[in-house]
Amino acid sequence: MILLPALLFFLLCGELCCCFRKDGGFTFGADIRQYAVANDAVFVATNEVLYKLSHDLTLVQNVSQRGVFTGSNQGSQGSVFNRVSETAPWKANFRINVLLPVVKDNVLISCGVTDNRCGHCEVLELSNISNSTHNETIQAGSLSWEHGDTASVAVLITLKNPTESNTYILSAIHQSKSLKKNCTSDSRTVNIQDADKKHARGIFSFVDNHGTPTLGHKADVVEFVDAFQINSIIYLLSNTRLTGRKNNVRLLWLEGKFGKTDTLKSLRGVTLKITDSGGGDPKLVASSVIPGASLKVLWSGIFSADASRSNTELVVFDISPDLTGTPNRDPEFFFGSTDSTVDLKIPVTREPVAVIFRQNNMTSVLAVRHKTWIVFFIGTRDGQLIKLAVDNNYHASCPIVLYRASDDRPVLPKMLLDQVDHRHIYVPLTNQLRRVPMSKCSTYRNMHECWSAQDPHCVWCGSEGSCKFEDDCKDSDWLSIPEDYQEKMVTYSVEKAPKGQITLNIWTHLTAGHRAQSTFTCAFLARSGVLCDGIDPPPQFPQCTCTLTNTILPEEGLEVYVGIKLGKTEILEHLTLTNCSDIRGPLLCQQCIRAGCGWSNNMCSWANQGVTNDSVCQMTVSTMNFTGPEISSITPSLVSYHGRNNAVLSGHNLSDVTRVRMKGHTDCNPKEAPVWNNTGESLIFHIPGIESKGVVNVCAVLPDGTCHGSAKITYSSSPSCTNIEPSSTWMSGKRKITLTVSLLDFVEGIRHSHNLQEIPVHATSKYQNFTYDTLAAGDTQTPFTSSVYLKVANETLPCSKNITYYPDPTFISFKHDSKGDIVRIYIKKKADKLEMTKAELLAWGVHRGQQFPCIMKDNNPHKTDIIQCDIETTPNIEFKELVLKYGDKTVKLHLQTSLSFLWIVLVLLLIIGIIVFGLLMYRSKQRKLTARMNQLLENLELDIRNDIRQGFVDLQTEKAELMENVGAIPFLDYKHFASRIFFPESEALMKLCIKDINQDTVKVQLDECCHSFSRLIHNQLFLTSMVHALEEQKSFTIKNKCALASLLTVALHGDLSYLTEIMKTLLQDLMQQNSNTQPKLLLRRTESIVEKLLANWMSICLYGFLRESVGQHLFLMVSALTQQITKGPVDCVTQKALYTLSEDGLLWQAQDFSSLKVQNNKEYGDSSSVHIN
Repeated sequence: MILLPALLFFLLCGELCCCFRKDGGFTFGADIRQYAVANDAVFVATNEVLYKLSHDLTLVQNVSQRGVFTGSNQGSQGSVFNRVSETAPWKANFRINVLLPVVKDNVLISCGVTDNRCGHCEVLELSNISNSTHNETIQAGSLSWEHGDTASVAVLITLKNPTESNTYILSAIHQSKSLKKNCTSDSRTVNIQDADKKHARGIFSFVDNHGTPTLGHKADVVEFVDAFQINSIIYLLSNTRLTGRKNNVRLLWLEGKFGKTDTLKSLRGVTLKITDSGGGDPKLVASSVIPGASLKVLWSGIFSADASRSNTELVVFDISPDLTGTPNRDPEFFFGSTDSTVDLKIPVTREPVAVIFRQNNMTSVLAVRHKTWIVFFIGTRDGQLIKLAVDNNYHASCPIVLYRASDDRPVLPKMLLDQVDHRHIYVPLTNQLRRVPMSKCSTYRNMHECWSAQDPHCVWCGSEGSCKFEDDCKDSDWLSIPEDYQEKMVTYSVEKAPKGQITLNIWTHLTAGHRAQSTFTCAFLARSGVLCDGIDPPPQFPQCTCTLTNTILPEEGLEVYVGIKLGKTEILEHLTLTNCSDIRGPLLCQQCIRAGCGWSNNMCSWANQGVTNDSVCQMTVSTMNFTGPEISSITPSLVSYHGRNNAVLSGHNLSDVTRVRMKGHTDCNPKEAPVWNNTGESLIFHIPGIESKGVVNVCAVLPDGTCHGSAKITYSSSPSCTNIEPSSTWMSGKRKITLTVSLLDFVEGIRHSHNLQEIPVHATSKYQNFTYDTLAAGDTQTPFTSSVYLKVANETLPCSKNITYYPDPTFISFKHDSKGDIVRIYIKKKADKLEMTKAELLAWGVHRGQQFPCIMKDNNPHKTDIIQCDIETTPNIEFKELVLKYGDKTVKLHLQTSLSFLWIVLVLLLIIGIIVFGLLMYRSKQRKLTARMNQLLENLELDIRNDIRQGFVDLQTEKAELMENVGAIPFLDYKHFASRIFFPESEALMKLCIKDINQDTVKVQLDECCHSFSRLIHNQLFLTSMVHALEEQKSFTIKNKCALASLLTVALHGDLSYLTEIMKTLLQDLMQQNSNTQPKLLLRRTESIVEKLLANWMSICLYGFLRESVGQHLFLMVSALTQQITKGPVDCVTQKALYTLSEDGLLWQAQDFSSLKVQNNKEYGDSSSVHIN
């Protein structure tokens, strides 16, 4: 019965228990089916749960998608699905395929499929997704059950006329002959449904005033990729295929007219043509519209040229609608339920504007615009997010890897922008959603790195000396990349005029803020002295000019330093000016261009007389006589993105190779690695690590800088260690440990944290388990934990589990008995945590120097302290020695004899003797401590008696001083009477509150705060709650409680009936509290506020009674007692008063009381006697 609730909770918990947020991402317990972003919230649907996250991916709410079917035929087509709470019984699931936030109505539309494979839709509140305002069994979108359908789309559209606009749901559903429907529905290929209840036909309705308008299809397979609306035009993108034909990428336009029928009848379309598909079958993988274009609509798409979608490219199209043709004449789509189109022509095609980027395994794209740049965020199948900036000429800058998954989980096709800060991208990765910053500005340490990143979002903030977003720079003193792509920040050219004057032109390829531009200056320095003739025009951003004073340059070149200042940022360039016509050497063209000269007619000339672009050098051939090297193979050619050490390049004519160059699609700057052990047929080099995964091209570099040969290296994910078995070892080491490692062939070695010795790994990708012998622990015998690391190139990657070192196993003794021809050995072992298996322990019985192997039984040594093994031999042999081996350590045990038993008995007797001796010593010390404690108690009692006696003396003295004049009875007025009782030890409080007692005639005007506080304490519930709360505070002392009670008495002095009610309530609470603990202590001591309150209340009530009635009598009684104490008869023997009330008589003497007979003689009448006991 106890386990049943726990089991029920576990079943109900489901995937929720597996969700967690970590490192800028949220991991779910199941794969993501759909997600959507609305303002500051993110909604994510998995198979069983709908999540609401904040924009920074903090969990806000989750709702289970479990429910039950209601109706006459539960689970069939006619039944209705209703969601239930997480704790209620459930029999069905609702899996979401459509998530559409309608922000203006504060609702979230979710549609999908239930267990009976019928459609179901709900309308939820955006602020609380557990509240459903409407649910209905109807199809809106795909009915995919197993996984989220990426071949269907659903978006919100707006159809409007001059007076009003309405929101609808446009759904384009995956169509294939292999798909079957279990439920009837009005849904077809493309549908428009109501998204609200403005019309009488109801929400999710397909119909309008003209019937049930839909779009049909002719193709055998229709897979929709994306849909969106710009102004009044709706765009639909899909892949279509007819049997025996290639795939077509179709773009459809719909005009957003007021009615559903008119909108769908406006169908027009074109086919997007990929000209460079290599004869393959192009297919659209992902889509993103490019915002910001004013005159035309630009759109980007990821296209694949093969069925595996591995060969992909990013292409830009102009998809501006062409509304000149006749609508509803598309060759593959038609309006209505049947095809009535005739005279169809060949479909119109559109060519791409530009092919932007080629990279294998691209799966997703998101385009944004920043100033003049178009920025693409590209997701890949191996879990990368790549940022690519493109200028107006569609020239791509250096790609930047913003995120790289450690494993190969793919990026899903839809990425969205954070709508709160517009600086983060939501990246869905199978069962994880990550929020990735769209820039890495803060990682760039200086101006050069910030510019070289070619990131339009980053600027170098000169006033702060850091790279950041432009909005974060406090003033206009910032620098960024120019509006078009440039390889260098500063370039120059050397020109020569006909008169022989040499001019040096400097260009800064920057975009600068107003403050930086206004301070633009250039300074030219040379070792020879004055460089410029001083007649040059002033610097004008971004160019400055220097006309050299000398018309002849030295043969070795002229070193020039150019200092450029923009705001607080200074740029220093070192140039070497050379006579362009004198440049000679094997690298003629490249050297000419780098020197700021021009190339013309296969010779170097001044910049104003030739071409200054280095692309002209690609046609030149090196004049050095090198035999071209050839590359046949690279081992290994598949590595992790950390790289690989000691790779072998094999080929022919490699003798002159000095370096190996590697360049990938995402590397603007090729990486080069030096070579060694070059035999002419092979060489060794280190494969460097890179930021991205993918394929790079490899060539061999000769001394002249040319690169020959071609090979490929594939960078893959990083290996990871997932398990260690067993997870413990003994101190001496050499225990066999098996690591489970993904991509084991990338691992070069194993290291432990306690020992830096590297264990080499030799494995192939076929085997993911690696077994090795552990290293020794060293001199320590204390258990400790050692971390395990994988060495991959120059990186060390930690395993998810550690190895624990324990002391070596201890074998105590053994004995044996014979069973036929078998001798069974029983080995006694000390219990430990090593979990040693029978395969790890070897044993031999020794008889006359000969060893007989002992075969271990099936019992596991780590589960018992006795290990059994059998020796197959003759029964007459008696083994007196046993040899055990584990790891590389050998242990010898001798047969246990009677002498050893005697030693054990002696040790036990010695232990018993030590225990008895210890008990005797303990008893002796206990008696001494008891006697000392009694003496201390007697001394304490004597001190207390003396203190009491001194107290009586002080009291008598004080009373005697007060009673010197018994004729006049002293009375305190009410003011001082109350103040001494309320504040006996607090002079400050007494002085503050004495004016509040009603004896004062001066009225104090109270402000509004005091009146508000007065009304607050006159609230009985508040006052009692405050008292209880204060009493529960450990720091609220008894003195504080008494002060609070007195302050309450003073504050409520004018309303004693209310004070009495408060005190009554608090006394009841006190009695209930003490009745459960110690009822005898009730009102014994003033330890609570109500007890002090009761004392004050009694003092107020008894003041008049004491003053008017009993005060005089009590005073006379005290005076009589004082008279008796001080002036009573004295015993002549003891010299003590006979009827004294002194402290000595009360504390030390035992009074002998006896009856006393009193004779009463009246003046008139009889006398009488009375006995007084």
